[in-house]
Amino acid sequence: MRLEALVRAAVVEALAAGGKPVPAEVPIERTTRPEHGDLSTRVAFLLARELGAPPATIAAELAARLAADPSFLKVQPANGFVNFTLHPTTLHSVLRQILSSGDRYGRGEEGEGKTVQVEFVSSNPTGPLTIGHLRQAALGDVVAELYAQLGWRAVREYYLNDEGRQMDLLAQSLWARYRQALGDDQPIPEGGYQGAYLAEIGAELAQAWGNAHPRWDEAARAVFRSEAVARMMAMIHEDLDAIGVRFDVWTKEGDLHRRGLVQEALARLKQRGAVYEKDGALWLASTRHGLDRDPVLLRSDGTPTYTLVDIAYHLDKARRGFDLVINVQGADHVDEQRQVLLALKLLGLPDGFVRYCLHQFVTLKGEEGIQRMSTRAGRFLRLKDLVADVGRDVARYFMVMRKPGSHLVFDYALARDTSLENPVYYVQYGYTRIASLFREAERAGERPPDLRTVDLSPLTDDRELALIRELDRFPDVVEVAAHEFAPHLLCEYLEGLSGLLHPYYAHVRILGQGPATPARLALLGGIQLVLGRGLGILGVSAPEAM
Repeated sequence: MRLEALVRAAVVEALAAGGKPVPAEVPIERTTRPEHGDLSTRVAFLLARELGAPPATIAAELAARLAADPSFLKVQPANGFVNFTLHPTTLHSVLRQILSSGDRYGRGEEGEGKTVQVEFVSSNPTGPLTIGHLRQAALGDVVAELYAQLGWRAVREYYLNDEGRQMDLLAQSLWARYRQALGDDQPIPEGGYQGAYLAEIGAELAQAWGNAHPRWDEAARAVFRSEAVARMMAMIHEDLDAIGVRFDVWTKEGDLHRRGLVQEALARLKQRGAVYEKDGALWLASTRHGLDRDPVLLRSDGTPTYTLVDIAYHLDKARRGFDLVINVQGADHVDEQRQVLLALKLLGLPDGFVRYCLHQFVTLKGEEGIQRMSTRAGRFLRLKDLVADVGRDVARYFMVMRKPGSHLVFDYALARDTSLENPVYYVQYGYTRIASLFREAERAGERPPDLRTVDLSPLTDDRELALIRELDRFPDVVEVAAHEFAPHLLCEYLEGLSGLLHPYYAHVRILGQGPATPARLALLGGIQLVLGRGLGILGVSAPEAM
């Protein structure tokens, strides 16, 4: 049983035995100061009005009832709180349970029988992925995995915007590069794409096709648009492979149009009276429902806006039977997200069906200072090149180790640092040190055949008990990190656990210590298990040697 659950059960039993009412929720919290014990409850404050007694009186009576419980070393009332210091044997049982759970430790069951769709990256196929896309790729992939750890079936989806003016600009930009390679100095169209990657492709096409497309006309548009999208998608797949992200579903905007889903969405909004006409265009009546503006859904020329297509896309998600939809997007899309959520509500979808995981942008801090990314202007660091330089583990970890809502400065020098100053190596080294010690114990004949059955009573050092208490937190961290779209909490946890491990490892002898050796090896086994589980969720390797 988890520590909070153990204390909660004891409190509930004591209240019932004393004839006291039991609140629907009995709060149990970890303390921040050693003198307050390990865990604390403020349940007395919740009962004070109903019982007509001061919280301090209720807490004192509750503490007296719990004082004889063998799970606790001390139970102390303090200003209305009840503080619990756990008995070492209670912590030993927690460690044994962790070792017995193995790779199941930290997994939950809340999502059993339910499916969550996580849509992320969804970059327009106008160029390769950059360091800016890397944050979203890593964030979405880890959020999906966190939900999978809670029992959900997680579906990773990429939405491909292969329609619209940007695709035409990309096609014409590639045609211009193709003509330039043939000695015809065609300009890049206004608002087009300047990237050198298009010049390279244009040169290849010039060599393969010769002068087959001398003019920019409808035929050239179709050919170069198809070629451009195919080439860009191949580059995007290369970048995603480099970072270790795999999508289960790829949805194309063009398919939504061909299946009639966009017109269907508009028709349903009209039926709900959510649309009005002005200046030859159709608008969503958002201001009637408290939003700041009314967005255009259908332009006066009959073409749908991105907002209308996005509404249609989410109706399709609902039709596909997902229980929860999570969209990982940049924080600059907040206004549009509100419009989509309002439209879905007006169409009868339940609140909470769609949730947005928002993130701020990335800048690169290197020898040239802070550099902003611009795919269109051709100034960017391609994702796969960054991964090749700093490694997949570092690239993924650095992109999720900060709160998504905070601007992320990617410290290139730190990312390339292979010392323990690099947080990735700091955590990985904890796993590696234990693996190395286990090999040494094996050679010395001191490693027990089954760590789950060893006598743990020698684990009485405060550092050892603190490590077990920290291991007990892991399932909570996974759950909160999932619900709050906050993988950085898992990074912080792993770094904190490593911060407890490294000094313990350096100052406490493990091998050759008689009965203490198998107990300490069991403790290290639990730590290695949790470090490996955490790194695995992040998509970062747990190396046996470094």
